[in-house]
Formats: sequence, C-alpha cells, structure tokens
Amino acid sequence: MLSLKYLSCLLAGCLFVLAGFAVPIRIACVGNSITYGSGVVNREKNSYPAQLQSMLGADYIVRNFGLGGTTLLKNGNKPYWESAQFQQSLEFQPDIVFIKLGTNDSKAVNRPFLKEFNKDLQALIKKYQDLASRPRVVLLLPLPSFSSDSMGIYDPVIVQQIHPVIQQVALESGVELVDCYQLFINQANLIPDKIHPNSLGATVLAKRLYEVLKFKEEETPDWKQFSFLTATLSNFYGYSQLNGVFKGRSIHVVVPKKTAIGRPWVWRARFWGHEPQLDRALLERGFHIVYCDVAELYGNARAISIWNEFYAALQKMGMAPKAVLESMSRGGVYAYNWALQNPEKVACIYADAPVLNLKSWPGGLGKGPGSKSDWELFKKAYKLTETNARKFAQSPLDKAEQIASLRIPLIHVVGEQDEIVPLDENTAPFEKRIRDAGGHISVIRKPGIRHHPHSLPNPTPILNFILRATGHKINFASMAAPGSEFRSGAGWKEGADWWKQHEDIDSMLRAGAGADIVFLGNSITQGIGGNRPNVTYKLGKPAFDSLFSGYRWMSAGISGDRTQNILWRLQNSGFIQANPKLIVLTIGVNNMLDDSPEEIVEGIKACYKWIRTNLPNTRLVLIGPLPAGMEKNEFRRQQYESIHLLLENHQLEGIRYLPLHLNFLTSTGNLDTRYYSRDGVHLVEGGYAQWAKALYPVIKEELSKDSN
Repeated sequence: MLSLKYLSCLLAGCLFVLAGFAVPIRIACVGNSITYGSGVVNREKNSYPAQLQSMLGADYIVRNFGLGGTTLLKNGNKPYWESAQFQQSLEFQPDIVFIKLGTNDSKAVNRPFLKEFNKDLQALIKKYQDLASRPRVVLLLPLPSFSSDSMGIYDPVIVQQIHPVIQQVALESGVELVDCYQLFINQANLIPDKIHPNSLGATVLAKRLYEVLKFKEEETPDWKQFSFLTATLSNFYGYSQLNGVFKGRSIHVVVPKKTAIGRPWVWRARFWGHEPQLDRALLERGFHIVYCDVAELYGNARAISIWNEFYAALQKMGMAPKAVLESMSRGGVYAYNWALQNPEKVACIYADAPVLNLKSWPGGLGKGPGSKSDWELFKKAYKLTETNARKFAQSPLDKAEQIASLRIPLIHVVGEQDEIVPLDENTAPFEKRIRDAGGHISVIRKPGIRHHPHSLPNPTPILNFILRATGHKINFASMAAPGSEFRSGAGWKEGADWWKQHEDIDSMLRAGAGADIVFLGNSITQGIGGNRPNVTYKLGKPAFDSLFSGYRWMSAGISGDRTQNILWRLQNSGFIQANPKLIVLTIGVNNMLDDSPEEIVEGIKACYKWIRTNLPNTRLVLIGPLPAGMEKNEFRRQQYESIHLLLENHQLEGIRYLPLHLNFLTSTGNLDTRYYSRDGVHLVEGGYAQWAKALYPVIKEELSKDSN
C-alpha cells in the first residue's frame, strides 16, 4: 500500500510536469552520523548533503537521511534497517541514492557479525533498486578513523574487513563506488574528533559527490570482442579486471562502472597494481586502466614495437587516441621512450620516482647501488658491451630537450631521499633541462621519503593534473557555492561562522543603498574592518578610516573565501539593492592550493561578469589576488604570477585592473616583510597602510568620473 507521503510526492511531480517544468532529481543521502552532520558547525547548512544541495541548485532535491551510531548490519547494535530514516528514504522515492554506511560496523560489538556484511549490503541495495523510481545506487567507502580506541570505530577493521566487502559487493552488483577514504587519509585536521569531518571536510565530500552527479558518460567498449583477453576475471578493488595475453605478453584491462566521454585510459608502464590509489580514483571517473608487460626490455626498440601494436589494437576498441602514461621507477624509461616515438598519442605523463638515467640505475655508476642483475638484462636488451653500456646516452635524461619540445604535460612525484634512483641523477637534472629548454614540468617532492612508497596516500594532486590534461576536470573555482568556514580563528567572534558573516554583510548591503565603495574579498579584505559586528580582527581599519573617511564604504570580505564563494555571495546577497558606486574585488589566494591559475582566472572572470551584468552602473577595480609567497620561487608566488599574466592577457572591458606586486615586493622579488605576516599571505598593519595608499588615488579617480 502506498504511503500518503509517497502519493503527495507523486502528485507534486505530475503537477510539475504539467506546468511545463522539469521534475527535480531526487537524491537520498543514506548514512550514519557523518552523513547527519555530527561535529559539523551549523549542520543544517554545512553537512555534506546540505552543501551538495547548495552546489546543485533548484534542479535537484537533496535529502539527508543520516542517523548517528547506525550500522549497515541487521544484527548490529543500531541497525539502519529499523530506523525511521530508512523508511523515510524509501518513501522519498529517490532517483539517486548515496549509501555511506560501515563506520559503526567496525566497533567491537559489531565485529562478530561482519561475515553478514556482504549479504546485508546486497539486500539494502536491492531495497532501493526495487523502488518504483529505480534509483541509481552509489556506495561510499567509509572515511578513515584516526582513533586509537581498538574497541570503538577502528581503522584497521575499516580498511582490512569492511572496505574489501564493499568493493566486492560493488563488483557483484555493478553499482558505483566512491573512495572517500583516500580523500581524508592525509587530512586529519579535517576530522578533529578523529571520526567526524568538520564543515570544511564536509565540503570535500560534497564536491566529490557533485562530480559523481555531473559525470558525463558514453558507451563502454564490448571487451568480449577483444580477442587477446581470456575469460579470466579478477576483482580490482571493486572493478572488473580482464586478463589476457598479447604477443606473448601479459595484459590487463580494468573497466570502469561508467565510461567517461572520449573513452580516456591510463597506460601503466610497470608494476601492475602497486600503490593503486590513483588508478582507483581514475576508475571512479570513467578511465580504463591498461597494462602490457614489457618488463625485461627496458624500453628498447622491441618494447616500443610491442606497445605500438598493442596501442593499435586498443584503438580498434575505440579508446581515446591519447593515453595517460603512468610510470613508476624503471617504468619511466618505458613511458618516455614510447612518448618520444609517439608524441601525438600521449595526453600526459605521470612518472613516480622514475628511472631517467640507466647509468644511474641499474648501472650504479653514480651514488646509488644499482642492480647487477638488471644491468646485465639492460645490456642484453640493448646488445651492449660493458664498455658501450657505460657510455650509453639514449636514456630519457639524455633526450630532455627533445621531450621538452613535445609540449606533453609532465608531472613527477619523487622522494627527496631516494636511495635507489637518486634524485640528483634523475628527476632533478631532468627538471632543470626541461625548464631550460622552455618546457613545463610539475614536480612533487616528498621530504624524508626514499624510493618507496610510491605515489601519494591521497593522490588528488596527481589526479587533478591528469583530469586537467585530458579535459575532464570540473572547475569548482567558477561554480557558485557558499563557504563552510567556521573557526573563530578566522577573525570572528566565537560561534559566528561563515553563514553569520554572510548574513551580516547581506543586511549591511540591503541597508546601504548608494554606498560609495564595497571592498569585496577574503580574510585580507575582512581585515579592513568597517562596522561588521562579528569581526574581531580589524588591523586595516585605522588606515582605511583615515584615507577613505570622505566616502561611504563597507568591508564585504569573509575569511577563507574563494572565487566560488564570492560568486555565490554576489548572487545571494543584497548587492543589487546596495547598488554601490564602486567595488574593489580582491580574491584568488585561497584557491591556489586546489585550483590551477587558469581555473582561478575563470572564477575571477565569473565574478566580474556577474558584476558587469547585474550592476551596470557600478565601477569595478579588479585586483585579483595580492602578492603571496615570501620568496619569488615559492609555489604561491608562481601561482600569483601565472594568474596575473593570464589576467593581463584578457580583455577586461569596463574594468580597472590593478595588480599590486610593485607595492609589496622588494627589489629582489621577495615580499617586503614590513607589509606581510610570516605566512606570506596576510597583511600586517603597515601592509594595510600600503594597500590603502595604493588604492586611494585609483578609487578617487574612478569615482570622480561619475561626477563629471
């Protein structure tokens, strides 16, 4: 018998369609206290389902069916099956269900029943799939627990017993899988009580689920037609691994649940399955993972020939014409040698602790120990005598300038203490030669790390590099979203979170029609001060009060804001009602760790386009980010310079563009310590005075145009 609530929803949907509107997509977030939002300040707005709703907008209805302490296990100490939330989630008739259960099942009281986890999860999936709405079901792997309480929620049980079962169920049922674990494994700061993510951690989850929802797919190839694969199947962390033989070589193909547009794929050069976190992340995003073993050939002509034939076979299956080359250790030689012969077939190269100099390894002719057995195999593969091998000059390092000329995006991940493939005999000179030749390469250095472990526990930086290189990266910097900062250390009164700051600014704007100046930005702008009731840190107030006393001005900066938060505030605050004469936009520095310069500039452009469209009479002074990074070679400084180079090359019609590096840098290119705090981002009192001094004549000139 259908419930009254279900009939009401059905009737509402019919009326919506009859009125000519699309029916919103209904999303059910099923889970435990993490889904509910325990530990999240202002959970009604900052839990990950709530943030997801804000990001998605009116085309979606996201409901939070989280319940604290609940278990997936029917015989657990608090089964989700017996809860009102479970029944409500069924009555909701969702189109999509995110299931994030399993954390509480790791408690000692529930471990005796873990053998039932597979059966119970299969049953739960079927409960949703049998609904009239026939929803898409997505399983979320439980987050890491940083607790040392072995009787409570315990990480070894989560990783060793619960994750594998969820992955097996995903394989057996064919439902999608999202690895939330690796998103947090290096970010314990986002899980302050060791179990529950805070509101900033909830943002990480919301963004990941947004990616899942916005994923665009195409038909997956029919691998049964690939004659080189046998009937043997393996479980690759919840995905189907197909195995076979090509030209006498072992091959593997791992198939994603859904294939991304263009059928992108990763070609593993060596060490199949080792440190698979990146491969798993790319499988989630619709990439195939492919392997063809040419191990003992060391990238010689025979290896390249085999790979050429294998590539041709994959092209007949409709795979993307450009491969992502993934190479670990000696795999670096294979990947670069193939790329040199086939540059038009390479989307990008990720090399991890790569061998780039065969005389360094396996030769051991430098500081490393080398490998005598591999040295003999290398000589055999290239038909070299000992004398000729010692003179070998056909390694990737020897061809760095040629590689640079190919303009293939490159990223290396290396341990600074690599004792087997020494950094200063491989990646370090390679990086220098690439840059000197005008090429581009990103290098992630791991302090204190030797040759192992490869990759990164959280592979997001490598993942984003690959997604950008293949055109599959979502640009969150240009997508309107509210902030989720909550800490009083952001310069706020205790308990006055981001939403309180937004409300204060909104009220101020709506009451301030005809304001002369609105300073819009992040914590640096917030520090200007003004009359904000819940801001405690106003270091710039004396300087701005002094110089701008003749104007009606207000500070609309919020600590932690990024371009996407500014865009959301423009759309959801009283800027149109205030209709200020001039806006000073200073934004971008908080995006630098997550977003590329190109993405940040797109976010800045989205902000100023909104202003130009919706406030046509408001003048705009665009600063972008202020200089950041104490020294000129720091990452943030490089980001800063790239952002402003891009802004300078844009047509900024009707905008006063005002980069301020000359006002804050010394003659050597470093930040002037008279103006900056030690973090190389925030201004001290003298910095605010310098900023106000630089702004004053520009603002005076711009505002004087209105009176002429």
